[in-house]
Amino acid sequence: MNLRRASGLWSRGFTFIELLLVIAIIGLGSALVSLALPNPGQNALMRDADRLAALLESARAQSRATGLPVRWHATAHGFVFDGLPPSAPPLPTTWLDAQTYAVGNASAVLGPDPIIAAQTIELRNGAAGSRTVGVTTDGLAPFHVVTVQ
Repeated sequence: MNLRRASGLWSRGFTFIELLLVIAIIGLGSALVSLALPNPGQNALMRDADRLAALLESARAQSRATGLPVRWHATAHGFVFDGLPPSAPPLPTTWLDAQTYAVGNASAVLGPDPIIAAQTIELRNGAAGSRTVGVTTDGLAPFHVVTVQ
């Protein structure tokens, strides 16, 4: 029989196993939190892709409204919309993040017909590693962002 229990003296504090268990739980939680933190380069790439999809849809709508074909193409420092009427409000021509770029000789024709050819523009960001996203349309649906493998 244990003399401490018999005499009513209980030891106070945590056992070694309990301390190890708490440390393991804290370590696991910290690892999960660090894995869940987003990559800033990927966030910038997705922001630029979402913005480009909206700009392409805006230029497509202006093309249909005016009856003039509008062409989008990538440049060394951003992109250009050709064919917009001078009275149209100017559209941005640079990426939000300077490390974002269009892959290859990217271009897209945006109208004036309501149904255009299926098109995909691939984007990368130098800070996001080798991840590529596409801004795509099937010709009828609006431009939207997809992950390219």
